[in-house]
Amino acid sequence: MTDILNRITINPEVCQGKPTIRNMRFTVGQMLELLASGMTQQEILEDYEFLESEDIISCLVFASKLVNS
Repeated sequence: MTDILNRITINPEVCQGKPTIRNMRFTVGQMLELLASGMTQQEILEDYEFLESEDIISCLVFASKLVNS
């Protein structure tokens, strides 16, 4: 579980310190919006070739831990 959460980074110099995926300019919030819009994991991976399936899972785990804390 810790390995999956290591994909989420918070860097004040990237996206104003918002949680991002692997220190890239792609935020957890953006991922959650794509999923909430109805996009499937496969569609996301096809549209954003730099992402990996573990990135999607890590965003969901991160969000879950955030709301349950």
